[in-house]
Formats: sequence, structure tokens, C-alpha cells
Amino acid sequence: MPSELFDQLRREPDVEAPDLVAVDATDRLLLDEAAAALALAGPGEVAVVDDSYGALTLGAAALHGASDVRVFQDLLIGELALAANAERTGLSGTYRSHPLAEVAAGARVVLVQAPKGLDALREIAEAVAAVAAPDVTVLVGGRVKHMTHAMNDVLRASFGDVTATLARQKSRVLVARGPKPGASSFPRRQEHADLGLTICAHGAAFAGTKVDIGTRALLGCLDRMPAAGTALDLGCGTGLMAAALARSRPELEVIAADQSAAAVASALATADANGLAGRIRVVRDDGAASLPDASVDLVVLNPPFHVGASVVTTVADRLFAAAARVLRPGGELWTVYNSALRYKPVLSRVVGPTRLAEQTPKFTVTASTRR
Repeated sequence: MPSELFDQLRREPDVEAPDLVAVDATDRLLLDEAAAALALAGPGEVAVVDDSYGALTLGAAALHGASDVRVFQDLLIGELALAANAERTGLSGTYRSHPLAEVAAGARVVLVQAPKGLDALREIAEAVAAVAAPDVTVLVGGRVKHMTHAMNDVLRASFGDVTATLARQKSRVLVARGPKPGASSFPRRQEHADLGLTICAHGAAFAGTKVDIGTRALLGCLDRMPAAGTALDLGCGTGLMAAALARSRPELEVIAADQSAAAVASALATADANGLAGRIRVVRDDGAASLPDASVDLVVLNPPFHVGASVVTTVADRLFAAAARVLRPGGELWTVYNSALRYKPVLSRVVGPTRLAEQTPKFTVTASTRR
């Protein structure tokens, strides 16, 4: 029974909150709409993209008999949750993880949790159309309030036929067939003459090739950041801050870390585009988990404050704690955040004495010294 499986799934190690769940109406609708196609798919012919916590992957295996399911998850935390839920439900070994470019190779059924942005959807569609079976059925599910007609247009660029299902419990599924294979248009690239830097971005990377105003505020404080031997761009996105640090301080060892596969690929491309490939070490991990305690002198951070559609501070709190762990005593965390969130007391408690570096009605930049 679906309820017996889904009741066992947890978000761990991701944020837990009363209004956040491990299985949602979109997961259930996708599995129901795909039931007939899943029944006809052979081993390795089912692919899942951006399964939040494992409901799609494990549901396809346990409820519809799919075997050797191929999985790509942009967020590392999703991979960890899927592995934990597979262990919890006795379904370890029913799936294998693959890069986005390879996940749909030969697939006849592809289940996709709709990403937030159109560029992320475009890159998924291009990747799937390039390698999937000619008779593939791609099902893209999301909450109705977040789905637009532009998503249909994006899918039609890579598939000949795109239709929509009826909505159920405020979720809907787009169904795409008839792949039109072609070359990927990612990573995108944009030169920013005012910064003297080029930004490269894969589809799911935050802000794409643009400079979001929070990062711009942090860049404005670059000259005031202390001398350091090692710096960490925590939650690096496209790697813009890491590139700016590496370019302005030739002696600095720079690390860029993010849990997003798209961000890591983007940061690597950004470093290469600016002639900094040998200066920046890019790692994919959750909260700088791969870095030793007290190993860096400077951390720069532009933390997210949304989990899905919910505004929560727990994500930032985890990143503040991660920064405190990896900073050496006396090292500094420079953070930019929405001024309405008033993180300063939290930073003082978690990291150490925190001073205001810059403030506008929209954004605040603070500097916290590690105790």
C-alpha cells in the first residue's frame, strides 16, 4: 500500500518543520499518472530527476515494480535523504545515481519534480531528449500555483508533443513525448564588464548568469574583508564570490562549496572562464562537511531563506553553524541577508561578536568574528 511506504519516509537530513513533508501531492500524482508506463518499462528504463526525498524513486520500485531505477538529484541533501529512506524501507539497491547528462540514457519513462526555474527545466528537457528512447514518456509534476504556460513552451523546444493532465490536490503533470535530440545550451555565459568577471551558469544555479543584489552587496565589502590564508565561499552558487576573492588576492587559497550539482558545475566553469581554474577548489558537500574544523580564515555566505515555498531560517542557521565549525578562532564570517530577517543576534550566538558592515532597506551585510 502507498501509505505504508510513504509513512516511513523522512526529510532527514534536510530541514524539518511542521509544514514540510517528505512526500507531497505531486509525488503521488506523478506515480499515479505514470502507473501504466511504469508497468511496461524494463530494468534501467525508468529515470527520476530531482526526487526530493525518494518518494518517486522508491514508489516506482515498490509500488510499480520498476528495477534498476536511474536517478539524478541536483541537491546532495536529496541524495542523502533518498539513501536513508531506501535503507529505512528495505529498498537499497533498487536505484543508481547518475549525472544529469546520463540519467535518461535509454529511458522509456522519466519522472521529474518540476524545478523552480525555466532554465533548470530547459536543461533537464535537453538532457533527457538527447539520450532517452524514442518512445520515452516524460512526466513533469508540480504545484499548480508554480506552473506556467512557459513551462509547456520550454518542453516543446525538446519534445514534439506536450499535454497537461487534470489537476488533483493542487498539483498537475505535464506529459512530453517525441524527443527532439540536440546539443545542450548549457552552461550559459555572460560577461560583466563592471566586475571584470564572466559568470557561467547551469540551469539550476541560483541567479543564473546574473548578479543578484545580495551578492552585489557582499562584493561591495570585498576590500574590507580581513587578510586571510584560506577563504571559503559557502553556498557558492555560480562561484562569483570565489572568483572575485581569487582574482583580488593572488596569495589566497579559495574553496567554493555547494550542495547543488548545478552550482558546482557552474563554479568550475566560472573559474575556468576567468583563468582561475587552478586557484579555486570546488567541492560538492552539505554545509562544508568535507572541510576540517578550524581550517579556514574567512567565510563568505549569501544564505537561502526559502525551502520550497516556505520562508524558514533553519537553512541559514545550519550554514552559520557550519561556518563557525570551519573557521579558525579569530576568523571572520561575512554574511549578506534580507534585512527583514534580522540574523545578527543569531550570528552573535552561533559564531561570535557580530558587527554591521553595510545596510540598506533590503539587504544587510554583517561580519562575525569566531570566538
